[in-house]
Amino acid sequence: KMTFVSRVQRDPNGNYIYSSRPRPVENRSGYGKPPPEQTHSTYGNIMFDPRVVRGNTYAQRILPIAAQSDPDEVQRQQEIRRRNIARKRSREQSRTRTPEAAQGRKHIDVQTECYLEELSDITVAKDIACQTDSFLDRPASPLFIPAKSGKDVGTQIEEGELFDFDTEVQPVLEVLVGKVIEQSLLEVMEEEELAYLRTQQRVFEERRNNELAEVMRLQEQDRRRTEEKERRMAQQKEALKKEKEVAEKIAVRAYTQEYLSGLLPTVFTSLRSHGYFFDPVQNDIETNFMPWLMDEVNNSLERRNTARTLLDNIIYDVVQKRQEMFKETQ
Repeated sequence: KMTFVSRVQRDPNGNYIYSSRPRPVENRSGYGKPPPEQTHSTYGNIMFDPRVVRGNTYAQRILPIAAQSDPDEVQRQQEIRRRNIARKRSREQSRTRTPEAAQGRKHIDVQTECYLEELSDITVAKDIACQTDSFLDRPASPLFIPAKSGKDVGTQIEEGELFDFDTEVQPVLEVLVGKVIEQSLLEVMEEEELAYLRTQQRVFEERRNNELAEVMRLQEQDRRRTEEKERRMAQQKEALKKEKEVAEKIAVRAYTQEYLSGLLPTVFTSLRSHGYFFDPVQNDIETNFMPWLMDEVNNSLERRNTARTLLDNIIYDVVQKRQEMFKETQ
């Protein structure tokens, strides 16, 4: 059983050559067995081997053998390219995008460049004509057929050597069905476990809420007792303080009464003797009435004396005139 994996190239003379020689195809391992180690190439399927030329070979860019890279370098470059594409895709997915438009509305394109340009759905078309010289008719160019080179190699495939769907798909189907059933059972067990955990969490939350309510009630009761105790102590201190003040007042009053028992008569007697205690009627008579009365009496006596003096002078004058008249009559 022989097959060929080749990469077509052209030598300086223009002939096509192969870059690799034909090699035998390895037998496939059965289901569940590890593949044999590959020592000659990293590609197991010629459909994914980049060294195989597909399609039209006329426009292919063929590199010389010296410029070709080994399969490891090609695979490394492809891995780097895939990583760059995956990084670019993740960057595009993580980039902030415009949110969806509201119902009944739609987004429109807005120019954000420095220089605006007119956007139009009408394509500007212009008719341009050009005068060319006439050419003579010539026959069509013949189809280019490259010269055949190399050797033709065929592969004989016997009955049952290719992929048998019914035989190969049964273990895969068994694995898929088994994995689906196993995943379903795991999901059912996970759902039951989640339901049990939710029940336990709900019971725990109820118990915790009850304990918190009980703790809050005990704290409130303790706070009320503490406040009542402090209030009672304050009231007791205030009562003791008032009792002490009353006792001090009683003692001071008794001492004052005992001290002032003989002092009051002496003070009153001294004040009375110095004239601080007096009868208002007597005082008014002595200070107001008696001076006024004495002034009136003095005025009355002065008027009487004046009248008497005046009468005496008149009598004296009359007596003198009578004496003079008597003397003249003698």
